[in-house]
Amino acid sequence: MKSTINFNIHVSSLVFILLGLTVNQAQGTASNNLTNCQSVASSFRTTVSGPVANITSTTGTNVTCTSLSGSSCPGSNISGSCVFQHKLSVSCYLSGSTVKIRIQSNGLPYYCPSMPSSDTFAEQNIDFEVNFNPDVSVNSPLQSATTVSALSTLLCNIQGSSNPPSGSAYVNYGSSYSTLAGVSVDGVSIMNVNSLNNVDPFYPAGSFAAESVDTCLAHCQAAGIYHYHMGSGCAKANPSSGPSACASVPTCSSNISNYGISSFSSYTTLTVIGISRDGHVIYGPYTSSGVEVTSGTDICNGMFYDSIGNYAYFATRKFPYITGCYGPGNYPSVSVNCSTNAPSSYTMSSYASALSSSNVTTVSTNATTVSSNTTTTIASNTTRSKALRRESSVFLLLMTLIVIGIGWMD
Repeated sequence: MKSTINFNIHVSSLVFILLGLTVNQAQGTASNNLTNCQSVASSFRTTVSGPVANITSTTGTNVTCTSLSGSSCPGSNISGSCVFQHKLSVSCYLSGSTVKIRIQSNGLPYYCPSMPSSDTFAEQNIDFEVNFNPDVSVNSPLQSATTVSALSTLLCNIQGSSNPPSGSAYVNYGSSYSTLAGVSVDGVSIMNVNSLNNVDPFYPAGSFAAESVDTCLAHCQAAGIYHYHMGSGCAKANPSSGPSACASVPTCSSNISNYGISSFSSYTTLTVIGISRDGHVIYGPYTSSGVEVTSGTDICNGMFYDSIGNYAYFATRKFPYITGCYGPGNYPSVSVNCSTNAPSSYTMSSYASALSSSNVTTVSTNATTVSSNTTTTIASNTTRSKALRRESSVFLLLMTLIVIGIGWMD
């Protein structure tokens, strides 16, 4: 009798040790070491190693544009052409045991934008530090909205990107940009998805007109910040002849959302296109298997995209196009009231589903069953564990330890 009790105690202890390992696996740990960060940083079109004291004081790459003049030239007019410099630094480093990434950009692209001569186009001082790819959990969403009203309040708000979450440890060293959501790999700002009217700039609900952009899908706001609201292939590939007005290109003006996705035709795998202000990576429209992301994103347009719990934002055809809030968010069956091109509902990716609390609950139930009694119960639990995690070595390890426990009993 005593040896049986000891056996149950041993098995129970071992199961709960393994349960801790299994729950940790279900929660996921992101790829956020220094090498991971440096790999992402290498995707940026940098002009100087950093960090630097002031990105605007560095020497960048000259861009010569015959199409820009007056206030639309952010540099100097030389022999009838506008000459400005693209300047960008992306640095990764350790702060204690945490990997930080610092983004420093003057906001100017390495191509010649298309814009009216009356527009102001100016150099910026974007400079911030943030934890790189911080750990997050599908079981603990940072944003949750379950009604049309709540979702619209969250996403249809031009100031919705003003405060990165505390877990990102965001520090600003440059000018203040309350509507900045992230920075593209070409140094161009990625702004909050909304127009000044707090509606989708391209497919606005109500009587608002769509905003004008060039064929790189960017434009300037009043302060002269050239920026994206949706993913653009121009960030990856320099348009050889320079962009023109979207309105003058039928494929762009007729369906700008489809046009944006088509601009990634040479990048149909997992492709870094920027960093969000919360430290998460922004990818183009495709997964590592070459599948376009049309579902699996949460309300923030973020997605758990692998089995270890990495979370990132993806360029999509639907509002909010790049990022609408700092996630992870939830998956309601409602839509926003500020766009005619928004999802009607949200569903988890297969990876998010596997990482969700339902799996943790099932494992906990099985562990309780194991600890309660006899060999028959253990065998029953073993069958369920196989079905739950065929890909995991936890089951095999568990059985090995049970055999050891039987040895202890003897």
